[in-house]
Amino acid sequence: MRDVRTLPKAHLHVHLESTVRPATVREWGGPPEPEGGFTTFRQFADQRAKVRELLTTADRFRRVAVEFCADEAAQGTRYVEVTFTAASHGERVGDPEMPLEAVLDGLAEGQARFGIECRVLLDHSRRRPVERMWQTYKLALRHERVIGIGVAGEESYPLAPFAQVCDAARDAGLHLVHHAGEAAGAASIREAIEVGHAERLGHGIRVLDDAALVAEVRERGLPLEVCPFSNVLLGLVPSLAEHPLPRLREAGLAVTVNTDGETALGEEYLRLREVFGYGDAELAGFARASIDASFAPEELKARLRTDVDTWLATS
Repeated sequence: MRDVRTLPKAHLHVHLESTVRPATVREWGGPPEPEGGFTTFRQFADQRAKVRELLTTADRFRRVAVEFCADEAAQGTRYVEVTFTAASHGERVGDPEMPLEAVLDGLAEGQARFGIECRVLLDHSRRRPVERMWQTYKLALRHERVIGIGVAGEESYPLAPFAQVCDAARDAGLHLVHHAGEAAGAASIREAIEVGHAERLGHGIRVLDDAALVAEVRERGLPLEVCPFSNVLLGLVPSLAEHPLPRLREAGLAVTVNTDGETALGEEYLRLREVFGYGDAELAGFARASIDASFAPEELKARLRTDVDTWLATS
């Protein structure tokens, strides 16, 4: 069996704020994660909010971005679309531009040092005001390496209030990717598609609740950003062995493997091998699916596909 950490991968669903190294959190006096993991989404969100509060200076935002690149490159990630809640940080620190600019600086440094390509998606909590999402939209327009926006957070809050922002983003050429079908059911996925113009579905595992929706998502070719370990960590799935990922594949859906920021990408792939018995060819298939589903330039996609083929051909 080949080393999955050297398998060239694209990483499409990872929140920068969830990737802060535990050592860095400790150094800054932040809170530890609860033993045994989180039991509710609210517990998870509250802990992550405390970590976000540690991001107070440009140096800290930049450092987190550089360390993120180093950690991703060590897992075989060659291209990443990292999610960042820029407008919320800007509002919190009293400088709407600084957090994103510092993160972009750190990602540029990390790209140069670790040989990884990075783009940014800006997210907005469904629980927060529409005006803040307009700020997210405006920030995205000002930075070339920001390629899209979307809503995240508790899916019990509807996406409909943000419809005009989604329309504007689509018309401006920004990509749209929303969290849906993670904790909430098929209706949240339909809303992401019909109201939010989603080009990928963040998580999307509840699509299996509705056979007609499965057919529609398959026909549209909408990729799913599946994060197995995170789903278990947050109590949305009882165990990895019971995760619906195999059934999503069997339904003919485009499944990509991601971490949400809750584990390392190579470890996520390794768990798929250990729990589901996937061989190297199937793991390479997940890597190709992530490359295909990415918003990377076609030239880069072609190069990464070739690198995956090389990995698979090398004993």
